[in-house]
Amino acid sequence: MANHDSAVKKHRQDEKKRMVNRSNRSKMKNKIKALRKKVEAGQKDEAAKMLPKTISIIDMTVRKGTIHKNTGSRYKSRLLHLVNKNEK
Repeated sequence: MANHDSAVKKHRQDEKKRMVNRSNRSKMKNKIKALRKKVEAGQKDEAAKMLPKTISIIDMTVRKGTIHKNTGSRYKSRLLHLVNKNEK
């Protein structure tokens, strides 16, 4: 346990930030899973409609600093390839 007031405060701040990051990451992953399910189910039109919203959430997660920008780019690239491959 932290002994100094500053260490106690830092621990408190870290816990709050951890919960925010966890929430953001969870939101992003759930959206990605939903998009992948649509693609697997063969619902190409719905998957194409979901894509901009999913990319927006990935960008938001990057902006908040929860994930690295290259990780966000990788997620977006893979999703775009997945949706475009199944549209043809």
